[in-house]
Amino acid sequence: MNTTKDISDYLWYTFRFQPNSSCNTPVLHVESHAHAAHAFVNDLHIGAAHGNHDVKVFTLEYPIPLQDDMNNISILSNMVGLPDSGAFMESKVAGLTQVEIQCDQNEVYNFTEYLWGYQVGLLGEKLQIYEEQNLEQVDWSSGTSLNQPLTWYKSVFDIPEGSEPLALNLSTMGKGEAWVNGQSIGRYWVSFLAPSGSPSQILYHVPRSFVEPSGNLLVLLEEDGGDPLGVTLVTVSTDDIKEKSSTPSPSIDTNSKYSLPDTRMRRGDLKFS
Repeated sequence: MNTTKDISDYLWYTFRFQPNSSCNTPVLHVESHAHAAHAFVNDLHIGAAHGNHDVKVFTLEYPIPLQDDMNNISILSNMVGLPDSGAFMESKVAGLTQVEIQCDQNEVYNFTEYLWGYQVGLLGEKLQIYEEQNLEQVDWSSGTSLNQPLTWYKSVFDIPEGSEPLALNLSTMGKGEAWVNGQSIGRYWVSFLAPSGSPSQILYHVPRSFVEPSGNLLVLLEEDGGDPLGVTLVTVSTDDIKEKSSTPSPSIDTNSKYSLPDTRMRRGDLKFS
């Protein structure tokens, strides 16, 4: 977190590695105090892992394909914020704690104390492609490919008439962030389940002050993979909230769902260079 300085939730760790000829079944082993991490070898996404409610330190471990010559290893570490108050704040840490490439029990390469390369943030963040004036800085393609990690999606939508609150239903997505007309409406992590076995949140408020009657731009950064074609705009009714209720809960007007047409994607948000 000291490295990113609140500029981004994401931090790239990179290094290069040339294996010995005896390393036939390499496995990448990563231990982390962050919230999530993705691993790439020669720009190929290998896999991801994250912690949970009870175990904050997690392990990412996957077999990896290595070339005989030099290989580029990249690990994208991700945080979703830290407590900003409380005791012993100076002792809180986040990020990678151990990185190894294991060829077998007798041949292990430890890169924990290696000279790493670092880069803060994603290319799409740097270019601010969630704002309409910056959309043309990258190439977008039409398609229905689902479950693509680190993919940007965009769509244009109209809003229903009336004054009822609006929300995006992101129940078909995984983990990422959503912007409406360049304004962030928040991070989402639908694929991370609460102890009840359900996502803690699937509806994300879209203030009517953010939108126009038509032609509104929605941009999603999807980190894990999901189905953007299942995203809907809903109106929320508060008619059933009782004045004396201690735990009011707005209900979704299921007759007022609006699909988001013409979803386009920018696949694979890697490092700047």
